[in-house]
Amino acid sequence: MEMLAARFPIFRFIPTEGAQKTAESKEIMARVGLQLVKEKRAAILAEASVSGNLEKKQFKGKDILSVIIKANMATDVKDTERMSDQEVMDQISTMLVAGHETTSTSLSWLLYDLAHPKYQSIQSKLREELLSVETDRPSMEEINALPYLDAVVRETLRKNSVLDTTARIATKDDVIPLAKPFVDRRGVERKEIRIKRGEQIALNITAVNRDKDIWGEDSFEFKPERWLEEKAQHKSTEIPGVFSSLLTFLGGPRACIGYRFALYEMKVIIFVMLRHVAFERQTLSPPIEKGPTLITRPIIKAVDGTITNTMPLKLKLARVG
Repeated sequence: MEMLAARFPIFRFIPTEGAQKTAESKEIMARVGLQLVKEKRAAILAEASVSGNLEKKQFKGKDILSVIIKANMATDVKDTERMSDQEVMDQISTMLVAGHETTSTSLSWLLYDLAHPKYQSIQSKLREELLSVETDRPSMEEINALPYLDAVVRETLRKNSVLDTTARIATKDDVIPLAKPFVDRRGVERKEIRIKRGEQIALNITAVNRDKDIWGEDSFEFKPERWLEEKAQHKSTEIPGVFSSLLTFLGGPRACIGYRFALYEMKVIIFVMLRHVAFERQTLSPPIEKGPTLITRPIIKAVDGTITNTMPLKLKLARVG
């Protein structure tokens, strides 16, 4: 029913059990969220009463909610630029839902590949580069200056996009030219696809990110070195992605607004973990699959049919030298 509702809006009005649970969850989130906003605003006003100033530069809190509310309340912000409580809540939802789940899932698939017996040399090479950094608290510039770490992150985002597909609705009648013709069910060869205004178009992100015509015959392999080669500027530059000619973060005005933060977050977590911990696959673990959900989480199917979102890996202290 959820799939039908996504494609045909009229099905969204059918009071299914899933729809009721979703509505209840959204109501709870709104109630708790707005209460947090009010409490944080009261705390900020109390802080301002001591300092006597509400300018943005006066505030020191660094958590997301504090930063947004303080910026919104500052006296040097125009009234036309202020957000309502609901808009503040929407920004928090974007950071938590769109940012947290996707980044953590990307890290899961990255560790899954590094733990594969075939890719242990990649894990060792990456660890060697990370240990070459003399400090445990590198700056953002130092993190971004690590070429192999950057290549590993790019490769996992290419091979394991956490969004398998996305959808767009045509705002006008249009014609989409095709790189390769296909034969439709009537036996007619098509070199273009005609779409009408209001029609929904599904975009297969994984198919593009793994297209052999773009990435070569080893497109399904985890190969960070492809980003270090001189020929890395290949045909993928024709893909209108906001990051590295990939569709992982999408492109255009609806591209991921926090992709730079997500990249840095992934690099920092990998930097901290791999300097001290080695990852291996569990030999007796059931097969790990990609769940058929909005985000391709790792899942394990039990004998009785139950599905668990998990990724069991073996951890041990890394041997240095």
